[in-house]
Amino acid sequence: MRAITYARSGDPSVLELVDKPIPQPGAGEVRIRVLVSGVNPTDWKSRSGAFGGRLTAPTVPNHDGAGVVDAVGTDVTEFGVGDRVWVTLAGDGRPNGGTAQEFTVVPAERAFALPAAADFELGASIGIPALTAHRALTVGEDGPTRLRPDALRGRTVLVAGGAGAVGNAAIQLARWAGAEVIATVSGKAKALLATAAGAHHVVNYKQADVAGAIRQVAPGGVDLVVEVAAGANAQLDLAVLRPRGTISIYASDGHAPGSLDVPRSMGLNARYQFVLLYTVGWDRIATAAADINQAIDDGAFSVGDPAGLPLHRYHLEDTAAAHAAVESGAIGKVLITVGTS
Repeated sequence: MRAITYARSGDPSVLELVDKPIPQPGAGEVRIRVLVSGVNPTDWKSRSGAFGGRLTAPTVPNHDGAGVVDAVGTDVTEFGVGDRVWVTLAGDGRPNGGTAQEFTVVPAERAFALPAAADFELGASIGIPALTAHRALTVGEDGPTRLRPDALRGRTVLVAGGAGAVGNAAIQLARWAGAEVIATVSGKAKALLATAAGAHHVVNYKQADVAGAIRQVAPGGVDLVVEVAAGANAQLDLAVLRPRGTISIYASDGHAPGSLDVPRSMGLNARYQFVLLYTVGWDRIATAAADINQAIDDGAFSVGDPAGLPLHRYHLEDTAAAHAAVESGAIGKVLITVGTS
């Protein structure tokens, strides 16, 4: 089978197209014929060595993907051959498990049924962005731990970076759950994307009084911030957060965080929640996946231009270019076509 691997850390040029034997599933595992692979920032950061550590074996990149179950190992009862699935964290702790290859073997718990209404491009886009968004939306004090229609009714959610993949997913899921959604963006083009995703209000964070603009929409403060740039937005978040509000931080923006403003945070009884899927636990991932699948069934979660998340498509042999696109900040979702259905 065709596969992309890298044997050393570095820029996209370390990615190579190779031929590998088709792997066999063991107990509790499923083999997936990958049709579409999704690329996320964590994929290029792992490849580049940004997370530290050293490679112990040639590694197949990309954690997210979608395809068809091709074989099942013993003790697997939830899937059968031919089932359509999406998969996430496929390569976590498994160098050969990434989705940039024609077949991958993963523990069955890392695969989820792909709703009938979803195509494989949507399936490959769910994974890390949507699960991260779900977690960020369900950690608020006195808030819901699951999402469904009306779960966030009466709450105001601020999504920082509303044109990014996680921001897009957070807007769609929060809107589906009944929240009033405010998104911040850097310009008109991204404002159009956030609006298409479903944001009720969009604020340009480069304007003079961002906090004032947000407070015009939410005079009492926002209930929850989905934060992509905690260092840069630290003071803004405290300026617009309501008492007992929550700041969900899912990414490092490269800014020095500085010192925590303890008096203001204490005065607000603010909650800071850091979000990283690798250690959140598979029980939470499974319940989040179920909620996201329901949103898809309800017609409330999708990708592509109408949903404010443009798709950028590459072929397997062009995986290096796909990684370079994500690394350079491509707006939208980068997908790699691996096979055909």
